[in-house]
Amino acid sequence: MSRVWIVKRKHLYQIAAALVLILIGWLYMNRGSIVPTLAEPTAERTIHMVVGEFKSTTADGKTIEAYRWDPGSVAVKKGEHIKLSIYGVNGDSHPFFIEGMNISGEVKKGKETIVHFTANQAGTYRLICMTHTDMAHNGPMIGYIDVN
Repeated sequence: MSRVWIVKRKHLYQIAAALVLILIGWLYMNRGSIVPTLAEPTAERTIHMVVGEFKSTTADGKTIEAYRWDPGSVAVKKGEHIKLSIYGVNGDSHPFFIEGMNISGEVKKGKETIVHFTANQAGTYRLICMTHTDMAHNGPMIGYIDVN
């Protein structure tokens, strides 16, 4: 003996509505694990820089050189957690500070220097090498951190 289930259209709509409500409830309860939010970033972003040098000889045989941060400018979002990794390629020592951020350090040839900061205020902050401050000292060696 077999049974035949007869479902009226009205009951089919009620079952479908119940399933939709269950799905909506499940999605709501699990929204943080499924859909990324637009909350403030918590992960630290690494920015890599190097110390580079331009070197040339003038027509009269004089050697000229200039040091620089490469890249010379980086963009950072306000509130972003940053790990700034600077590798010394040229020059023995580059003591530096980031103007307006109370950050300083030194980059040495063949070594990596890492500084961490959170960009809390919008603006442009200069990364200044204290050895290469002007043309007389093969500079100015200035990089820019643009916080938007």
